Amino acid sequence: MFRVIFILLLFLTIIAGGAGYWIYQYQLTAPLPIEKDIHYTVDQGVGLRHIAIDLMDRKLLNYPAAFSWVALARYQHKAHLIKSGEYLVPKGTTPQEFLNLIISGKTIQHSLTLIEGWNFRQVLAAVRKHPQIVQTLGNLDNKAIMAKLGWPNQHPEGRFFPDTYLFPTGTTDVMFLRRAYKRMQTELALAWEKRQADLPLKSPYEALILASIIEKETAVPEERPLIAGVFVRRLKKGMRLQTDPTVIYALGEAYKGDIRNQDLKVNNPYNTYKNKGLPPTPIAMPGRAALYAAVNPAAGDALYFVAKGGGKHYFSATYKEHNCAVIEYQLKDKSPRRYKKQCQKYPSCPICK
Repeated sequence: MFRVIFILLLFLTIIAGGAGYWIYQYQLTAPLPIEKDIHYTVDQGVGLRHIAIDLMDRKLLNYPAAFSWVALARYQHKAHLIKSGEYLVPKGTTPQEFLNLIISGKTIQHSLTLIEGWNFRQVLAAVRKHPQIVQTLGNLDNKAIMAKLGWPNQHPEGRFFPDTYLFPTGTTDVMFLRRAYKRMQTELALAWEKRQADLPLKSPYEALILASIIEKETAVPEERPLIAGVFVRRLKKGMRLQTDPTVIYALGEAYKGDIRNQDLKVNNPYNTYKNKGLPPTPIAMPGRAALYAAVNPAAGDALYFVAKGGGKHYFSATYKEHNCAVIEYQLKDKSPRRYKKQCQKYPSCPICK
């Protein structure tokens, strides 16, 4: 009798084990019933049981499979390892693979690119319109924004490093801007450490200001050190920088695409045609190349440069040569009659032919 009971219990155990194996084999290793890749978000603080209920509500798991899924996670000591975020769940994912995915923390990464040469107004506009960035700053002004970020009484211009940033769903505008700010601090510190001796720059911030002007003056990589050299020599000689981008920045939204003579006379601390030295703050976000150019200017004797088309410039050591270059590259195509008249003033100039 005892032997019969033992055999019966053993048989039932085998059946239960087989049933358990069937559940695992056909419920937890069978792909989730999705016809295409889906996004699944695990909210902050949500537990495994809540996720299992949600999967049942979405008809991705039935009750036995959901129960076994939770039991499996606890057996594997993984229930407490779940990480919040938005995940891409590919078609064909099994419950076990789904569990491994939400434990991995490999969330969907969104991106936003801050462009070299942008000003802070453009940065804010890009952050505010990104659909995956949580907006918390509202319509705060620049001063209030910098206070929210943790750097009160700092001017925001030029403080954020231009680059492509990847971030998960749930990232706030404050989190994003703090990251870009800290990145600029790191890049600026690295550039400052490798600066040349005898620069007319007293601090990394002054290097940042100069780099922002260089960034706006040219997009040609090989010209950045040359333009830096012109500005550094002017600063050493006490000459005004006389750079158009600072005037454009001073004009703000009043700038309509052309700088007029009256604009060069505007009474504004950013007008480097009227004021000596650097402007009070950066005028844009400089990239890494502009930062390094600002602290490692090219040697030479050029004190002037003028755009000659194609994004490039002509560099001159004397004011006379500079005037010839202006005539050649600014008047020749725009005003042939005036060009011819002006060229007569410099008959021996090798530029005006």
